[in-house]
Amino acid sequence: MAGSLPPCVVDCGTGYTKLGYAGNTEPQFIIPSCIAIRESAKVVDQAQRRVLRGVDDLDFFIGDEAIDKPTYATKTEPPLNTPENREYLAEIMFESFNVPGLYIAVQAVLALAASWTSRQVGERTLTGIVIDSGDGVTHVIPVAEGYVIGSCIKHIPIAGRDITYFIQQLLREREVGIPPEQSLETAKAIKEKYCYICPDIVKEFAKYDVDPRKWIKQYTGINAINQKKFVIDVGYERFLGPEIFFHPEFANPDFMESISDVVDEVIQNCPIDVRRPLYKPEFFQVCHTKKDYEEYGPSICRHNPVFGVMS
Repeated sequence: MAGSLPPCVVDCGTGYTKLGYAGNTEPQFIIPSCIAIRESAKVVDQAQRRVLRGVDDLDFFIGDEAIDKPTYATKTEPPLNTPENREYLAEIMFESFNVPGLYIAVQAVLALAASWTSRQVGERTLTGIVIDSGDGVTHVIPVAEGYVIGSCIKHIPIAGRDITYFIQQLLREREVGIPPEQSLETAKAIKEKYCYICPDIVKEFAKYDVDPRKWIKQYTGINAINQKKFVIDVGYERFLGPEIFFHPEFANPDFMESISDVVDEVIQNCPIDVRRPLYKPEFFQVCHTKKDYEEYGPSICRHNPVFGVMS
């Protein structure tokens, strides 16, 4: 019977896909959003910059064995998904996986609803600005009473992957002795473990220059070839990486507008009667966080044991 199992939730992101059953606080499975094509022997992302390359890939990505029993399904989609992709997605879910019912939701609305689980949320509302910063692209999405104001959505071509590339570039310029084949992996680990956003970049440089021992961290890695340890100092990279959100010209000379300006522009483009509630404190949906944030996160976030960080 279709109602014997809870609805299956599939959240396809640019970097990772989360799968699980509705009602659980954490996903049961987290897998990379990529597939291997035999003809070209190349592993490619199933989605790039949050736009599906081909919905056909979704059939191979999920697989016929993923949903072995009839169950309702909830599938997330990016805010600027095309009607053609949405229609073809429904066709795949109904014909290939035989789901009895399908609900397609925008991540921003679900993120607002998920924020209700926080003890700091006093009013349960589906009105707000959601900054959805994933691996490939960042969207600024206005939501009014659960409805996305699609004409006012803005996207920023800077996200977690760009921070990783920028940190990788900074480390290469310093020539810190990282094995070339592990430079990207090391940059990603540094981003997730040590990076943070500073209020004043000039004062932050001064802090590191005055007392480097206090602020410079050490990252220890293992060479995949000879199994020897390598140690690098992580200094300015800690705050310069996330700073590209506020100074995007550091990483992308073709884009000069900071995320704060984009948020203000999005709200100003919305109908005047919803601007005031949109200017309330935003709810951020991010996938790249600082490990030390665990010291302050419990008051505003739920702990996700799958990732080992706050969610």
